[in-house]
Amino acid sequence: MSELSRKATIVSWTAQVIVAVILFQTLFFKFTGAPEPIYIFETLGAEPWGRIGSGLVELLAGVLLLVPRCAPWGALISGGTILGAIGAHLTKLGIEVQGDGGTLFIMALVVLAGSVTVLVIRRRELPFLS
Repeated sequence: MSELSRKATIVSWTAQVIVAVILFQTLFFKFTGAPEPIYIFETLGAEPWGRIGSGLVELLAGVLLLVPRCAPWGALISGGTILGAIGAHLTKLGIEVQGDGGTLFIMALVVLAGSVTVLVIRRRELPFLS
C-alpha cells in the first residue's frame, strides 16, 4: 500500500465519511419499512427483498468505507450499488420521487461522486486497479 499525500488523505476521508453518512441515513428508512422506500421498491417490483437486500449491501459498504484498509472496497461496492439506484431513477422512478424535489437522486449523485473520488485516490490499494 502506498502512502497518500496529506491532501489526498483529507479528500479521501471527507468523501468516505460523506458517502457513509448518506448510506447509513437511508438505512433507517429501508429497514423500518418507511413508505417512500416501500413505494420505490414496489415500483421496481422488488419489495421487500430488494429494499432489505440493498440496505444490507449499503450497510456493508458504509462500514467498509470507515475501515481504512477496506475503504476502496467500500467505495467500489457503494459506487456499483448507487449506479443501480441512478439507473432506476432514470428509467422507472424519475428524478423526483413522491414530491421529494429530486433529493434522493441528488444524494445518489453525491454518493457516486464520493465513491469515484475514493476509488481514484486509493486505486493502488485495489490489486486490479493498481
